[in-house]
Amino acid sequence: MSLVTNPNLKAPDTAYAALLAAHKGMTEPESQALNARLVLILMNHIGDDAVLAEAFDLARSTG
Repeated sequence: MSLVTNPNLKAPDTAYAALLAAHKGMTEPESQALNARLVLILMNHIGDDAVLAEAFDLARSTG
């Protein structure tokens, strides 16, 4: 398995709006905690150490 880097969301604007809505009304610390939980949930869903390492490298290099 390898990291999917090409556009893969069926409705990216809808997904982005849902992400923003999930943060609505939260303080900055609450929002950061939500992001951390979301990352851990998605890491568990991916479940592949090599894919996660690839994602970490990509995120660090594009930040």
